[in-house]
Amino acid sequence: MDRGEPHPQSVSVEISDCTKEDARIVFDTLCACYESDRCAEDVPQQIHETRPMVWLGTFDVADRHGCDSPPRLAGSVTADVQGGYWAIDRIRMTLDDLFAVHELSGASGDQERELHIRLRSR
Repeated sequence: MDRGEPHPQSVSVEISDCTKEDARIVFDTLCACYESDRCAEDVPQQIHETRPMVWLGTFDVADRHGCDSPPRLAGSVTADVQGGYWAIDRIRMTLDDLFAVHELSGASGDQERELHIRLRSR
């Protein structure tokens, strides 16, 4: 998404290794903070009972709105977050404000960064 800005502002977030309810809490919380391709009616579904699920959302982190404290997560949530350096730093600060964040791994390229993190309730 190039709108002539000095840095990419969208971040891709993949949620996995959690219940659909916890995935919804994370996405609803991020949607309250940022514009997203997800909407209130876009509720994570569990399509198959035994196969792992991955839910995806894209967030524009240019403008942060009021972020409320999220409801408690039932367990931990694994998130893979990808985007430009500035955008990753911005969403990481937001996640740090809202959840207990444990960085599992990361990878950096010329213009993008990827974080593999685990989120828990504070």
